[in-house]
Amino acid sequence: MKVPNNIFLVGPMGAGKSTVGRQLAKSLNMEFVDCDREIEERTGVNISIIFEVEGEEGFRKRERAMIEQLTERDGIVLATGGGAVLEEDNRARLRTRGFAIYLNAPIELLLERTARDKQRPLLQTDDPKAKLISLAEEREPLYQQVADMVVKTDRRTARHVVKEIVRRLGQL
Repeated sequence: MKVPNNIFLVGPMGAGKSTVGRQLAKSLNMEFVDCDREIEERTGVNISIIFEVEGEEGFRKRERAMIEQLTERDGIVLATGGGAVLEEDNRARLRTRGFAIYLNAPIELLLERTARDKQRPLLQTDDPKAKLISLAEEREPLYQQVADMVVKTDRRTARHVVKEIVRRLGQL
């Protein structure tokens, strides 16, 4: 099986990009990198603090620089942040520097998975479901635009999602 040099996971928060990414990297003998964790490590603070201090615009600037660097590497499975596709530069890099897989999950499941997570600044609102719906409406076409493959995560385990991805990669 010829595995792409880089695999980039895109999709909404809670779709399983980090969990699936870790397992996918292991099964393909690649390095796993989480864009948000890299930003946190380099800044020394968590994403919610960056949002608080610099706003979403400041965070997106950091994210753009990080994606530019990370997509230049070889042999990685990269979990991007849910909003990474908002930037045209990011979309171009994700399309041209690797194989992008869109992990798609229904809103109800995303809500369940993110309900107790206080580290998601965009969901610190009175109506997280409405926020997830509006984010999905804005971002869905962008995920589709960069995706070389779409995989529904639904209520399947990460292991099952990884198996499907590996099987489908083998058919390329």
